[in-house]
Amino acid sequence: MLSKKLIGAWAFFDMCLMAAGIVSLTLSIVWRQPNLLLNLTFSGIALTAGSVLGIILLATFVLSLVVIIQRGTLGLKILNWTLLVNSIIILLIGAYIWIFTLHERNNYHAVFGQQSNETKILIQDMALACPNQAAATALNNFCVTPIIAFTDSTLNNVFSTVDGFMAIVIGFFLANMCVIKKRQEFERFEKIDSKRGGHSFI
Repeated sequence: MLSKKLIGAWAFFDMCLMAAGIVSLTLSIVWRQPNLLLNLTFSGIALTAGSVLGIILLATFVLSLVVIIQRGTLGLKILNWTLLVNSIIILLIGAYIWIFTLHERNNYHAVFGQQSNETKILIQDMALACPNQAAATALNNFCVTPIIAFTDSTLNNVFSTVDGFMAIVIGFFLANMCVIKKRQEFERFEKIDSKRGGHSFI
């Protein structure tokens, strides 16, 4: 039988995985709303990646509920392979954010240049870029520092959150490995008991 501590640890990381999926999916939806700074910070592709990650994490959570109630270890092994895939996806997203922030100023200069004249003027009106310049001048000049102050903080928070997702997946993977190990031991003792004519070995 599995110990209460092991079951508790497995359930804890499973619930954390569900929470991570909800956070990723919810923020990806909420941040699609019209918001000048957030729309500059996250592209549609980035938000879609967040939505996909959230769906994958939630699907893994549902899978875990299915396999934990089944006998044997095959389902739990499939869950661990799924967690491995989750970790790779999280690693790729985290690496993308990290690399993007290495060239943040140049990247957001390019993002600003892709905006319409109306959006550039809105940025000017919000005193986020070159507040002492006329709106017409702002169409061709970009003072990136005020916007970087927001985007850098936001991306750092997202990167830290993604790191937290990785910690959850790793913790769940290890807890699941322990459950697999205990079930294998139990199955081995059951086989020994059956060979002994049904008399308990332990």
